[in-house]
Amino acid sequence: MIDFNYMVFKRILQVFTLSLALAPPALALDARAHPEGASAPAAYAQSAQAKDFMIVTANPLATKAGYEILQRGGNAVDAMVAAQAVLGLTEPQSSGFGGGAFVLYYDAQEKRLSGYDGRETAPALAGPYLFHENGAPMAFRAAQRSGKSVGVPGVPRLLEDLHQRYGQRTWMELFQPATTLAEEGFAVSPRLATLIADHAASLGKNPAAARYFLDAQGAPLAAGAMLRNPDYAAMLKDFAFSGADIFYGGPYGERIVQAIQNVPAAPGFMTDEDMRAYALKTRRPVCAPYRVYKVCSAAEPSSGGLAVLQALGMLEAFDLKALGAENVQSWRLIAQASALAFADRNQYVADPDFVKTPGVLLLDPAYLAQRAALLDADKPLAGIDIQAGTPPLWDGALYTPSAGLDAPGTSHISIVDAAGNVLSMTTTIESAFGAHIMVDGYLLNNELTDFDFQPFGADGKKVANMVEGGKRPRSSMAPVIVFDLAGKPVMTIGSAGGSNIIGYVLQRLVAVLDWGMPLPDSLAMPSRLAKSAQKIEVEKNDGISMALAAKGDALLQGTMNSGLTAILIREDNKIGAADPRREGTAMGE
Repeated sequence: MIDFNYMVFKRILQVFTLSLALAPPALALDARAHPEGASAPAAYAQSAQAKDFMIVTANPLATKAGYEILQRGGNAVDAMVAAQAVLGLTEPQSSGFGGGAFVLYYDAQEKRLSGYDGRETAPALAGPYLFHENGAPMAFRAAQRSGKSVGVPGVPRLLEDLHQRYGQRTWMELFQPATTLAEEGFAVSPRLATLIADHAASLGKNPAAARYFLDAQGAPLAAGAMLRNPDYAAMLKDFAFSGADIFYGGPYGERIVQAIQNVPAAPGFMTDEDMRAYALKTRRPVCAPYRVYKVCSAAEPSSGGLAVLQALGMLEAFDLKALGAENVQSWRLIAQASALAFADRNQYVADPDFVKTPGVLLLDPAYLAQRAALLDADKPLAGIDIQAGTPPLWDGALYTPSAGLDAPGTSHISIVDAAGNVLSMTTTIESAFGAHIMVDGYLLNNELTDFDFQPFGADGKKVANMVEGGKRPRSSMAPVIVFDLAGKPVMTIGSAGGSNIIGYVLQRLVAVLDWGMPLPDSLAMPSRLAKSAQKIEVEKNDGISMALAAKGDALLQGTMNSGLTAILIREDNKIGAADPRREGTAMGE
């Protein structure tokens, strides 16, 4: 019997809406453009409850596709494949076959957690000065929308590999929902329409994207317009019949290469051999204790897992439960811990196949205790010594700190199936609409702009995240699965949002694990985060923000484009929730 509904939970965290005229001078408005910002956020997170299985994605059609696979006896991997195929169609600005992903998968029968790195790779011909012209770094926007920004996509290989390892339903069956939608059409959502309008000028420069996203008069498609994608349907049929080799050494990969090499401004260097050389990586997830839990996330080249776990490790020294969610001291500690974790991230984290990094040494208990001693709830963020530390036993190179922060795009899928398998997948093409290059009905990524454009610092030292041929750019994606002391999964969560992902996920883990906040409330609460010593970024000018500013913290208010999805797991009850800032849904049975 189906036992799900779209429940609205009363928010536990009430905030005061104060006039901007009363805001202290320290509270500034962030007027920067947000490539994939929140659009028409709802008041509450969309949520559902179920007994047997649950799926949450950022788009209702993708959630429905995965739900129907689970309903027919498919497992979490089957549902993920079906959902990702639909997301690439209905949420093309965020993820798809032209991008990459990180996946955590918990096999309930084997009681084993595995991590998979489907991150894009740089072409072999790419070098440290890939994004330089006339002796200087390119402007980010120019680099993003060039052929140079496109890395070899990982999603096609990841989907096939995970299905071969774990899938239960037939491969071809999983693409039927997306194929039908692509052929028959779907209504453009308000969110997609807003983003098309925001990026219409650039999309119009790519003939394939212009034909797809703009009408006959060159105007952006409006919400409610029916959108059909026969090229995408044809690709899905070929992919379902022939598998990922059509990309890696086949005609679809050849067309990717041709498109990149023929970009009028700043063509890329990708070759057919780069496509053939791509391989999915199996990575041991990074895990660390927190209170009475074990929290696990993706390993390098993503910085998300290490940074979230570092911040939690520092915060464990403080009784956040006693302080509570409406206490300025709680938010100061969270901001300070996050900023310290970012300092280490910027100094050390990169692709471990190319760079010697401290890795899990950053989670050493003695080191985290040393870092936690720097936190002071009575001081503003600027009063804390925020710089990279030196973990114990680290004898590697001292890199110059990185300046790069990945742009806010991406999508997240959370799934628990009837057998108890858990999947947490963060998937992306980087900025909204990626490189704005469309091939065979999907968009190509601009992930290589996640590398640092400057390979060396003023001190002459290397930047760990510099561009190198075959290397994977550093990411902030942080798919998470939380376990209890008995080793049973109790929660899975992740988010979209570029480098802000780390703060979004950290805040909700604290909200649920420390403050006991209902899951939907935690996703809907205003976001607050810090990535440096300069400021705390806040979503709303509410009571807590006002109090932080009054006590001396420099704040920056602006749009928070999170895309959280999460599931709380109990023996006889699963609660799924989707971020109200996007259009996601949760479904279960």
